[in-house]
Amino acid sequence: MHLKIITHERVVFDEDVDEIYTKAIDGEIGILKNHVPLMTALDIGVTKTVKDGNVKFFTTMGGVFQFKDDEALILTTTAESGDEIDVTRAKEALTRAQSKLAEAEAEADAKRAEAAMARAMARLKATLNN
Repeated sequence: MHLKIITHERVVFDEDVDEIYTKAIDGEIGILKNHVPLMTALDIGVTKTVKDGNVKFFTTMGGVFQFKDDEALILTTTAESGDEIDVTRAKEALTRAQSKLAEAEAEADAKRAEAAMARAMARLKATLNN
């Protein structure tokens, strides 16, 4: 089956794969060849691909996942390959988000800090196995 991960700025991934795992807003999903058609909203998380036993990880910051006729498409605002992520910068972003969350007075501030923390954690998770 084929997977494309596309942002507004670029095509992040465009290859055949054997397995796809990603985080939908209602939980983790896995897709294999000949899966029934599916469309779902994505949460901030990590998308994992497997091809001939080789694993690749990508951050996917929300968006839409569509699968039909062994063609998968992820449209997202931001996506990065795990090997593109600056681990030091992601750790610093996580620390900043945790600090902001601890001192957040308004609900809007807390939601922004939680989203920043989720993005940083996804980036770090995507780098673990690369």
